[in-house]
Amino acid sequence: MGKDVIIACDFSNKEEVISFLLKFKEEKPYVKVGMELFYGEGPEIVKIISSMGHKIFLDLKLHDIPNTVNKAMKVLSKYNIDMVNVHAAGTILMMEAAIQGLTRHDGSRPLLIGVTQLTSTDQERMKSDILIDRPMEEVVMHYAKCAKKAGLDGVVCSPLEAGKVHDVCGKEFLTVTPGVRFADNDTGDQKRVTSPSKAKVLGSDYIVIGRPVTLAKDPVEAYRRCLREFVG
Repeated sequence: MGKDVIIACDFSNKEEVISFLLKFKEEKPYVKVGMELFYGEGPEIVKIISSMGHKIFLDLKLHDIPNTVNKAMKVLSKYNIDMVNVHAAGTILMMEAAIQGLTRHDGSRPLLIGVTQLTSTDQERMKSDILIDRPMEEVVMHYAKCAKKAGLDGVVCSPLEAGKVHDVCGKEFLTVTPGVRFADNDTGDQKRVTSPSKAKVLGSDYIVIGRPVTLAKDPVEAYRRCLREFVG
């Protein structure tokens, strides 16, 4: 599967996201719809963005008991989305239930990926706040192996961990990597970050980039720069 750039459309309402996407006259970028936008506008925002010709990563990070996640995924399977995610910490049973719920009667389904550790989490916070003493890389690889065992298509991880995930789970196991900033950007609240060009070298399959594009003076050029650096 070829590499691609996903723009995190972390806007508060549909007017803002539509205005942003209308700036793209030639391209139809892959976009991420997260909690703020989805909870604010509901399923209608997915229909609107899809009708504009964009692929959609619905980033809701489901994490609950297996039965609840299964039923939620049955609802999400009705949407015209291309990718959705769960927290890998929810256990293999939960991830298996997610796949079962997401799979339609004809056998088709969107890509399903598991969140390992958020890129805003560093080793210190992981140890002090969630009582995980193992090294970050070891934790991420364990979650990735659990996601693969459950039948998921890949994981969300830092670009810094993408190559190792491929080493332990195979080249076809997808790595979707947020925490991407241009080399001349501020990293904001992200901890485990890198540039688009470095993410390419490290083995990311998809990179997710938000503010460096959405808040740029020229978002279209910022997106094109990201494509040049990551896809080539």
